[in-house]
Amino acid sequence: MNYRTLGRSGVKVSVLGLGGNQFGGKVDVDSTSRIVHHALDLGVNFIDTADVYSRGKSEEALGIALHGRWDRVVLATKFKSPMGDGPNDSGMSRYHLMNAVEASLRRLQTDHIDLYQIHSWDATMPLEEVMRGLDDLVRSGKVRYLGVSNFTAWQTCRANDLAERYGWTPMVTTQPHYHMLERAGVERELQAYCETFGVGILPYFPLAGGFLTGKYQEGQPPPPGTRGESSPYVQRYFKPENFAKMRALSAWAEARGHSMAELAVAWLLANRQVSSVIAGVTRTDQVDANVKAAAWTLTTEEKAEVDKALEG
Repeated sequence: MNYRTLGRSGVKVSVLGLGGNQFGGKVDVDSTSRIVHHALDLGVNFIDTADVYSRGKSEEALGIALHGRWDRVVLATKFKSPMGDGPNDSGMSRYHLMNAVEASLRRLQTDHIDLYQIHSWDATMPLEEVMRGLDDLVRSGKVRYLGVSNFTAWQTCRANDLAERYGWTPMVTTQPHYHMLERAGVERELQAYCETFGVGILPYFPLAGGFLTGKYQEGQPPPPGTRGESSPYVQRYFKPENFAKMRALSAWAEARGHSMAELAVAWLLANRQVSSVIAGVTRTDQVDANVKAAAWTLTTEEKAEVDKALEG
């Protein structure tokens, strides 16, 4: 396993991150423990979850899985999404922030969170309030580093400008929706900002919900039991031009002894600003496949060939 720095934090994380969005829900507690322990044995040390995943059950499952293993893990979680029906059960207010972090610590059975992330932008809340609150959490030792998720370049810039102005803790990472078919949101502005200021990129949904595995074929029904049967997210990629790109890139990858899914992960890791690629799994064999993918390093020439195919 290879490791990169988590933004400008100095902390080393595995280039493959374990996504916990299915833990405690589709993946039960025992299966979560098996997957987590298997990933740790393969050198994965970065795990990402959120309080809202399975309404807290993901954090609870990880708390059980990581018992006695916290010294081997860099754990990231998020807050802001609704966790109840009350008027203060969501958002970026100091009130919700302080309640959210204490609840996450209880579920995770730990006294600190390595990377605490704002799950998404909240236009109703002054950013100064949450930045001051997050800085207090870092100073208290309950949180070690800060990050954002689903923020644009200007929103990330605004957060770190406030941190610099007032001497608060800055954001060291950003977690965007980024893969071969979702590039503009990162590459138009966010990439340049992150390169300039040392912010690490943590792409999520690297396989586009399974579309980038090559399992879906144009003109054929999705395989039974796959997301493509019912997920609007996956189905939005069912376009002739995307199927054409997948056919070309699958053949390109296979000619080099790799799968389309492996190429999708390797392509993201060819971006040196990416600290870790967050890949959700439901089985241990998926961990094996992702670890194999993360071991493939594209050359500059290979990356250019893939980019040309994607642009075509």
